[in-house]
Amino acid sequence: MTLTTNKKKYNIIIATSFFKRLFGLMGKKEIDYGILFPKCNSIHTFFMKENIDVVGLDENNEVIYKYENLPKNKIIKINYERKKTSILELPKSASSKIKVGTILLLNVD
Repeated sequence: MTLTTNKKKYNIIIATSFFKRLFGLMGKKEIDYGILFPKCNSIHTFFMKENIDVVGLDENNEVIYKYENLPKNKIIKINYERKKTSILELPKSASSKIKVGTILLLNVD
């Protein structure tokens, strides 16, 4: 799956397994891809090596929340029903052109 934003294409990994959901981008350096957490409304940035961008999506992939350059050791909770929310973690500054209300098109390659 890919997302193109800021004229750059990012591979998106879907965190479906327990370990992918548990570790996400923890400990990663020079992040150049994103991770989508389906049915999720909160994340943390403990043990992160870099700041990241966080995008909250509803069941239609409409952006309902965005946080750019989120530093490590933070917790983010989106006040929306967990079953209908997904969270997309991206490299820092990757979401600079994404606006709340935008519907993201995630392309399956």
